[in-house]
Amino acid sequence: MNDVDPTNALRPHAVEIDVWADVVCPWCYIGKRRLELAIAESAHPAEVTVTYHAFELDHQVVHAEGETVLAWLAQRYGTDLAGAREIAERPAVMGRPDGVEIDVDKQLRANSFDAHRLVALGLAQGGPALQAAVLERFYSAHFSEGKPIDDIETLQRLGAEAGLDGRRVSAVLASDEFADHVRADEAAAIDIGVSGVPFFMANRRVALSGAHSPEVIGQLIEAAANGDHEVMSAGA
Repeated sequence: MNDVDPTNALRPHAVEIDVWADVVCPWCYIGKRRLELAIAESAHPAEVTVTYHAFELDHQVVHAEGETVLAWLAQRYGTDLAGAREIAERPAVMGRPDGVEIDVDKQLRANSFDAHRLVALGLAQGGPALQAAVLERFYSAHFSEGKPIDDIETLQRLGAEAGLDGRRVSAVLASDEFADHVRADEAAAIDIGVSGVPFFMANRRVALSGAHSPEVIGQLIEAAANGDHEVMSAGA
């Protein structure tokens, strides 16, 4: 008689999650943290793999040294700094319970293209774990520390702090390496209809848009493990 291990029979399928996000998007920072919490709380966290893909909310941003996000928000929405701070504080307040620290007074307006190239380098150099570490370092630098993440010297330092090889970082920043990777990520987002980030797709068949709670993201993981095919929800 052959014994059947019931734990093997019930074990969910491996889950591969693709996430489209921008380095300067506060909701994406929150989404990353909530995804990590959801994975940790899932039935089989070791079976979940996450890959991040580039998405630029604004391709037209030019390097403007010292321009704060608050000043830009005030100009964009025709309000004063108090009104801009009220807008910026919404994700800051919502992220705190999940351990996301956002200092709205320190954030600097930045183009995220080169940062995305280094996130891609992280994936190439050390797989999903290093990629996530690089992205986390950039999020912390931008949202908590007020670092200019479109400044080459800053990116060089942050990349090394995140665990990237310093020589490779220099080589990438001095060239167009991984530019095609970033553009391919953004083209893929258009192909699948991504209109806002963060956007999560699990096993290429079940999707979720927005920085939802760990519980809702956990449902995405469960649905993917069970072989469901659907877009679960939209919006933050």
